[in-house]
Amino acid sequence: MRKPNSVPRTARQENAGLTLLELILTIGILLVLSTAAIPMFRVTIQHRKETELRNDLREMRNAIDRYKDDADKNLIRTEVGSQNYPPDLQTLVDGVEVSNAGGGAGGISASALAGASGTSQFGSTGTSQFSTPQLGTGAAGGTSQQALGLGQALSTAPSKVRYLRKIPVDPMTGKPDWGLRAVQDEPDSNSWGGHNVFDVYSQSQAISSDEKTKYSDW
Repeated sequence: MRKPNSVPRTARQENAGLTLLELILTIGILLVLSTAAIPMFRVTIQHRKETELRNDLREMRNAIDRYKDDADKNLIRTEVGSQNYPPDLQTLVDGVEVSNAGGGAGGISASALAGASGTSQFGSTGTSQFSTPQLGTGAAGGTSQQALGLGQALSTAPSKVRYLRKIPVDPMTGKPDWGLRAVQDEPDSNSWGGHNVFDVYSQSQAISSDEKTKYSDW
């Protein structure tokens, strides 16, 4: 005798079959969505790397130009034949001494700086700023000529300037192995002359997302 609340065997089998069908459809939909999402994810990552590459190239080229500008003003000693461009990227990171008086970073004698209380700080405007040194006074209350001479010497003291915080990693190669061109090199040269750094470029030969240019041509 069948129990009042029992479900027929055929009905239970139909319900189980529908559940399995729904599971298969769900898995199929997820596979389609994941297949479509993977290319979009890759494109997003590529665009992010391209943005980083543009920013890195702009940062390094601006640092080269700032170095060149200071050298043209005779604030930096440069090698003959360099045309006032930096010898390498590491020099921009290590920094060079920049003199406000011009004629290179010659500096002043140690005796002139002895007892000085002023300190040098390179400002954001590209000029050295100094705190006021303590000036001595004579018996009659006049300013000491020696102290004045010391203040003038401090105003021309060289300051070490770093044009680049660090050499960035090429997002396309994963290494800080940038291609360099000297001012004597051809615009499309792939071999660095080694005399100076006029330009920097990525060594990646991959094609950009616009499918028109190589990253090495940016």
